[in-house]
Amino acid sequence: MTSVPPPVKVRLTVNGEVREAEVPSYRTLVDLLRYDLGLTGTKETCGVGVCGACTVNVDGDAIRSCLMFAVQVNGRNVTTIEGIAGSDKNLHPIQEAFRNQHGLQCGFCTPGMIITLEAFLKQNPDPTELEIRQAISGNICRCTGYQSIVAATLEAAKILKQRG
Repeated sequence: MTSVPPPVKVRLTVNGEVREAEVPSYRTLVDLLRYDLGLTGTKETCGVGVCGACTVNVDGDAIRSCLMFAVQVNGRNVTTIEGIAGSDKNLHPIQEAFRNQHGLQCGFCTPGMIITLEAFLKQNPDPTELEIRQAISGNICRCTGYQSIVAATLEAAKILKQRG
């Protein structure tokens, strides 16, 4: 007879707020966010880290939340699409630029794209179009053809520079 391991208590900071949950040891981070914490902006599509829809920020790094166990974020800081705007609730410059440049259509890939690009622009504040395309090469979008996303990223880089 096999026994089920007891749930594990996880305590993390999500979008600036300390959150706790008891989860099975095999629960993925995307499932913790969506089903245990009610943060449904992060999408799961492929479940194997290929599409990028589930990308979140963990301690400053863009990661695929379908590939990380919830217990791995115990004590860490996670930012999802719901928290990228910050506490003032104004849109993040990348969100502004996506709106301005029509960088989203169905919106399914958008959270992962924005989280990926936010981390990328911190590392490369003055990117070329080619560098942007390389940065989002792990994020699949079936609607836009990427041109609007690239234009939005170039605009966001300018906004971020102006705001210092």
